[in-house]
Amino acid sequence: MKRVELPAGPIEYADDGEGRPVVLLHGLSMDESLWSTTMPFLPDGFRYLRPVLPLGGHRIPMRPDADLSLNGLVNLLADFLDALDLHDATLVHSDWGGSLFLTAIGRDERVGSMVILPCEAYANFPPGLPGRMATLATKLPGGITLAPRLIRVGWLRRTPLLFGWMTRKPMSDDLVRRWTEPSLTSAGVRRDLEKYTATVFDSAELIRHTEALSGFGGEALVLWSPTNKVMPPEHGRQLSDLIPQARYAEIRDAAVLSMLDQPAEVAREIGAFLKALSRRSAG
Repeated sequence: MKRVELPAGPIEYADDGEGRPVVLLHGLSMDESLWSTTMPFLPDGFRYLRPVLPLGGHRIPMRPDADLSLNGLVNLLADFLDALDLHDATLVHSDWGGSLFLTAIGRDERVGSMVILPCEAYANFPPGLPGRMATLATKLPGGITLAPRLIRVGWLRRTPLLFGWMTRKPMSDDLVRRWTEPSLTSAGVRRDLEKYTATVFDSAELIRHTEALSGFGGEALVLWSPTNKVMPPEHGRQLSDLIPQARYAEIRDAAVLSMLDQPAEVAREIGAFLKALSRRSAG
């Protein structure tokens, strides 16, 4: 893993391959390993970056004064792109929807294209039953450490209150232990997570920030899982209609984290999109 210093603090990131940059993102209480099973299926000729965002699965705490609200994290992502001097990057959004808001805050100049997997959008913050329960847990006395302990119990995490609606296939114990270890062992990580979940979400503002994507000038692939129960199926179609140069496609037999349910199919769709972009830019 590499590390870059941002105004908010240090960010770890995996950096594989060479070529046009592709930034693969993750959601709450996850890290770069979300994409580990998909990486072998992605095409060569691209630089794949997987930052570990301070959303609870990160291993290095941010600075105590860092703004880690929703808006703060959107700016942190833009700072990451700036710090690595990335140009014409493809952002791959998954679960966390704040990354969609770079256009709304006027900081998408380094983003040339997007792939949008099931993620928060419009007023769906925090998303569905799992999102609301995760947010509630961080606000209850002792909840921020109780929740990850419960997630480590296989039959409990398969319930809709935890990760049961996030994947179709069972999540491995090793992956879950990896994602939950930081919040169980680091007071700084817990502090960072609580800052984000303390965000007061304004539905009207969230909708405005999503609809700002109508001004995004690059191409997009909206790659939705229409049968998932957390990110509304209609949001995928709406995002595709909203972005001027967007194409809609579906991953069947998958939930929110489609890269865990169908890694080869997700990689095939993303790879075809990336290679088509390269052909058009070369021509």
